[in-house]
Amino acid sequence: MPSDVPGFDLGLLSPVTAGHDDLVSDRLFLDALVSAEVALVEAYGTIGLAPAEAVAAIREEFRADRGIRPSSGIDAAALATDAVAGGNPVIPLVGVMKARVPADAREWVHRGATSQDIWDSAIMIVAKRAVEQVSRSVRNAQEWLLQLAERHRDDVVVARTLTQHAVPTTFALRAVNWQRGLRRAAARLDALEFPAQLSGAGGTLASFVEVAGSPAQAEQLVASFAEHAGLDAPDGPWHVLRHPVTEIGDVLVQAVDALGKLAADVATLSRTEIGEVAEGIAGGSSAMPQKQNPAEAVLIRSAALRAPQLGATLHLASALAVDERPDGAWHAEWPTLRELLRLALGAAWHAASLTAHLRVDAVAAAAHLDDTGGLVLAERLSLVLGPRVGREEVAELVARAGAGEDLADLVRGLIVRHDLDLDAGTLLDPAGYTGLADALVDRALHADRRIAAPREEDA
Repeated sequence: MPSDVPGFDLGLLSPVTAGHDDLVSDRLFLDALVSAEVALVEAYGTIGLAPAEAVAAIREEFRADRGIRPSSGIDAAALATDAVAGGNPVIPLVGVMKARVPADAREWVHRGATSQDIWDSAIMIVAKRAVEQVSRSVRNAQEWLLQLAERHRDDVVVARTLTQHAVPTTFALRAVNWQRGLRRAAARLDALEFPAQLSGAGGTLASFVEVAGSPAQAEQLVASFAEHAGLDAPDGPWHVLRHPVTEIGDVLVQAVDALGKLAADVATLSRTEIGEVAEGIAGGSSAMPQKQNPAEAVLIRSAALRAPQLGATLHLASALAVDERPDGAWHAEWPTLRELLRLALGAAWHAASLTAHLRVDAVAAAAHLDDTGGLVLAERLSLVLGPRVGREEVAELVARAGAGEDLADLVRGLIVRHDLDLDAGTLLDPAGYTGLADALVDRALHADRRIAAPREEDA
């Protein structure tokens, strides 16, 4: 039996989604179901089949034009209980809606449709609104990262590979790389399509042809329904071709992946022994005041660890959508897609907050460049000195530095010994070995139209 406790899932077990459920709550899904039913009636009216009085009565009853939620007055808990018998809530919802409109308007409620037509369309209505919000949050985070890149473009830091110090890079490039992941995610979110579903019991639209009187009228009905529902016109029935759902899932997973990468780096770089970044709104410890927990990064990571499995479930359900209408695979999508939307909404919101308040400790970052005694320049030494004095001698120099000898003294001695026209200070300056970091940052800023495109002569 459904719980009669208001707000069954308050987010206690999923802090990343707490406070971010409004767009994917049961009530919102119910609103979308009612809106889809009303859109069908309006479509019948638009093509001249449903009487204007019937359309107006149904629209008025469910407040489609009055700014009040469409499902107002419908007992969602009772509907959930009644849905058990037929396997979905559309069946009892139709009865509730028909009972609330005049007798001469009832025949136009749900006319010709199958439950999956309405449910799939409602899912798309909910998903579209949620995805738009996810995209806004992702773009906000992207904007904050670009601002970080602008502020810290000259801050040289250690690039770490396989957890170890490797070569110099810049914090700006690190921020730009985070931003590039979010930029791609936002573009894919914005490119998603949200098709309506109106295909009839077996995906042939036979019922709509019968009601409309001709195939052409039935086609017009589908297009009008999509328009009234605020959805894309479908290219055909998709009762068992679940690509609209899996594509949404895939893009959401990729978006959360990009957010997870950002969060993983922030969590690592904020470790006490590293301290290169800190969350501006850090979580404290109840017993250890020295701790400033990267709480938002932790929450985002929790979403990133859960999202891929949800995407995989959507693909499994799609692959097992048998015949012309699926038995159970369709039902498995519902909570899965909703949970994926919840995670993306929460993770994206926290990412926008994290990046807006992220603090960079350039002094700590610069200090880490010396943690290996200058050996972050070992690659450069090999490339510059190797051809001049032999790679064996350079390898021996690096090994001696690794054993504790002063690298600068060793390099100066080698330069004198071989009478090389090189300056040890320049050779060992980390800022001089960041490659195309500045150009890559400029490219990202230009893509966002923050700076003019580089001139060819400056390239």
